Amino acid sequence: MKLKLFFAFLAFLIAQTAVAQTIPLRIGFIPVLGTSQIFVADQLGLLKAAGFTARFTNFESGPVMIQALASGTLDVYVGGVAPLAVARSKGVEVKVVAATAIEEMTVTIDGKFAPYFKAGTSSADAFKAFHAATGKAARLATQPPGSVPHTTLVHWLDEVAHVAKADYDIITMGIDATQQALLAGAVDGSTLREPAITVSQQRDPRIKVVAYGAEMFRDQPGTVVAVSGAFLAKNPDSVRKLVEAVVQATAIIQKEPHKAVPAIEAALGKGIVDEATILKSLSSPAPKFTADPRVIFDSTREMQAYDVNIDTLDKQYLLEGFFDPSLYVNAAPGK
Repeated sequence: MKLKLFFAFLAFLIAQTAVAQTIPLRIGFIPVLGTSQIFVADQLGLLKAAGFTARFTNFESGPVMIQALASGTLDVYVGGVAPLAVARSKGVEVKVVAATAIEEMTVTIDGKFAPYFKAGTSSADAFKAFHAATGKAARLATQPPGSVPHTTLVHWLDEVAHVAKADYDIITMGIDATQQALLAGAVDGSTLREPAITVSQQRDPRIKVVAYGAEMFRDQPGTVVAVSGAFLAKNPDSVRKLVEAVVQATAIIQKEPHKAVPAIEAALGKGIVDEATILKSLSSPAPKFTADPRVIFDSTREMQAYDVNIDTLDKQYLLEGFFDPSLYVNAAPGK
C-alpha cells in the first residue's frame, strides 16, 4: 500500500513539474493567411511539444497590435513588419525571429470598377476613365498609414501605375471592414490578402485583382514573427523552439497543404470560410510562404525609405539588430 502511495505521489510530482515547465505564450495576430504558420503549429501540437500554452488575440492592424506589445500584454507579434521598426526606435524592445509570408498584398477592385481595366489599358487610364464616367475619384480602402497595406498601395499607385492623385482617394479602416466595404460597394477597390480575396470573388465573381504583391512592391515584406525583448531574454531556448515550430509549419503548408487546412480554417474561417476555400486560397499567387527572415531584410529597408518619402515615417531607422536570423538558420533543414 505504501509503495502504491509512493508511486502515486511520484507521478503527481512529475505531472506538476511538467505543468510548471509549460510556458504561457501570449500571441497577437492579424487575421490573414500569412499568419497561418502559428495556427498550424498550435493545432498540430508543435507549440505544445515545444512547451508552450498559447493564447491568441486578434488585431485589426499592426500599429494597433504594437500598443499591446509595448504595454507588455503580448509576448509574440505575428503581423506586418513595417510598424515594428518604428516601435523599436521608440523604445519597444522587439526582435524579428522569422518571416511567414511575402508579397501577400493585392489591389482588388469591385464589379463597377473592373470593366475599366480592359486589355491594353493602363491602370492609370482605367482610373482616369472611371473618374470621367462617374464624376468621382475611385475610393480605395486600406489599413492605417505606416502599415504594410497602406505603404504598398501608395507605392503601386504613385510609383508603379502612375495614377493621377486626383483620380483616387484612400480610405483607412480595419482589415475586416476593408473586405466588407468592398463587398458592399462602399468603396471601389481595396488592399486584400488571402483568404479575403478568394472569399470575396466567390461572393461576387466580378471582383478582380489588378495588382499582386510583387508588382506593388518588389519582395514585398509581409508578415513576420517577432518576440518581445523581455520574453526573449527570459526564454531564449523557448524562442528557438518557437522558430523551429514555425519552420516545421511552413514546410507543412508548402508540401502538405491539406494537413494545414483544418488549423487555418479553425483560426481564420470563423465558421464562415470552409476548408475548400482555405485550400484554394493557399494555391493563390498571394501569398508566398517562407520562414526565412533574411528574404525581407533589404525590402524592409527599402519600404522604410519609401515611408519617409511619403511622410508616414519621420526618418529611416537602423535595422541592424532588429532581425535575428540565427534562430531560423539553426532551425531550417540543411541550414
